[in-house]
Amino acid sequence: MNTLSHTIRSFNRFELKYLLTLQQAALFRSALSAYLVPDEHGGASGSYPLTSLYYDSPDYRCYWEKVDGLRYRRKLRIRVYGYGPELRDDTSVMVEIKQRLDRVTQKRRAVLPYSQALRLCNNRQLPEHRAEDKPMVDEAMLYLCEHNLSPASIVRYQRQALIGSDYDIGLRVTFDTNLTYQLQPLDLTAEPDGAPLVRADYAVMEIKVNERLPYWLTELVAFHNLSLVRMSKYCASIQSGNAAGTAVALRLPY
Repeated sequence: MNTLSHTIRSFNRFELKYLLTLQQAALFRSALSAYLVPDEHGGASGSYPLTSLYYDSPDYRCYWEKVDGLRYRRKLRIRVYGYGPELRDDTSVMVEIKQRLDRVTQKRRAVLPYSQALRLCNNRQLPEHRAEDKPMVDEAMLYLCEHNLSPASIVRYQRQALIGSDYDIGLRVTFDTNLTYQLQPLDLTAEPDGAPLVRADYAVMEIKVNERLPYWLTELVAFHNLSLVRMSKYCASIQSGNAAGTAVALRLPY
């Protein structure tokens, strides 16, 4: 994944999450092979590493919006395909705002060189960007300044992505394994040095669909007796860090 030039900048979809053992994930992934194909960006298996640097306000506004279950909430992150040592100033990354409105997940993205992403997110300076990225760059700048956002957590994992055929356009099922997090240092170019976010023998599966689940997928989920979970990787990282004594007090007194 060495280019993001054709990345879709904005989309709406529904996302469903499941926490599976690796054995459950393997069985379900095998069943999906009759309907879905590997994401071409991840090679023959559809697998690739992902790193996300999440931003939050001094009072952890983004964290609490999720924990409190607000119907409308947002968070901002820099997303990198790969790990630290591969990252250069000119590497293309995505600055994303992920927004939840009731049950609908909305994403807006700008594709920027890593140095320009930091210029925007850390220095509050307008970066060099393509014309098609201007709306997102402007929104991110306003969001960063309005809530004084700064780096809060890094989450890394290996993702295997499967996508729908012409009969299931927009359908995407991902399996995330080897999930780790770190709250310090918050430098994407450093060697990964994270703690486990979930047990090593578990995977997080996400089903992402534009409108509704295909009937065959609903039946497959029921057959495998899978149960939905409410999970935010960012929130889990903050909670895990706080439990380990490495995060600051989260909720400030009024």
